[in-house]
Amino acid sequence: MPAGSHSDRSTAPVSYETRDGVSVITLSRPSVLNALNTELAAALVDAVERAEGDASTYAVVVRGSGRAFCSGMDRTALAAGAIGEPFYRFWIRALNRLEDMPKVSIAVLHGYSIGGGLQLAVACDLRLATSDAVVGLGASRHGIIPDGSVLRLARLIGLARAKELSLLNPELTADAAHAIGLVTRVCAPGDVEAALRAMLEALRHQAPTANGHIKRLLHESFHADPRARIEDVLSAQDECMRSAEAAEANRAWNEKREPVFVPRSSRAEPPGISNSPPTP
Repeated sequence: MPAGSHSDRSTAPVSYETRDGVSVITLSRPSVLNALNTELAAALVDAVERAEGDASTYAVVVRGSGRAFCSGMDRTALAAGAIGEPFYRFWIRALNRLEDMPKVSIAVLHGYSIGGGLQLAVACDLRLATSDAVVGLGASRHGIIPDGSVLRLARLIGLARAKELSLLNPELTADAAHAIGLVTRVCAPGDVEAALRAMLEALRHQAPTANGHIKRLLHESFHADPRARIEDVLSAQDECMRSAEAAEANRAWNEKREPVFVPRSSRAEPPGISNSPPTP
């Protein structure tokens, strides 16, 4: 394995790898198109919380092994009564942590990305889909609700389209999903690694502290009067202005170069900057 990387690979239903500031979480039940069961949901929570707590991580990528991202609920487990409250507790916790963590998360969708697969993707900040991806929900066909997206989907694509997707359960192509704002970018299957690298490279030039606050404030804007959040916005802006990242952006401007946020610049901090973690 290349220097600067670490991974856990086994027969576990989820694998975890870090490399160059990126944590990659991979659903690893390819024989059933990464269908969701309680074991996978528990492992997903562990991986998400590990990525969230990794100080070297600025971005989290969620992928699926084999021919699909995720085909949704394991119907065999559901029909056998093996899906119950423990699954939902793990599942909702994993999705909430992805949504709430200050790191930017990217779901990479290919093949079937339906049911819980789409719900997992909706909890991420950005969604890169290959042109062969099939996107949809389908929960109510199985007598259940799309619990991971029913509280999120309308914020992404509007109430009318969210109702259509949840109540009529159409399956969409990647291009159709992109057209309604459900998918961030679409690429050919053979170009997915290059497209993902481009997104990660763009994130390397954005300040992680600022991005974390941007995520949080955007989510909170749906739950409170935006003007009531002004003091919170000002506090977040002050933290950003006093951060090592703002200092690096100012140096880069003066030196006529692009700022380098990840890994953090080793250049000396100017006097007066506080709230800045030590430079590695």
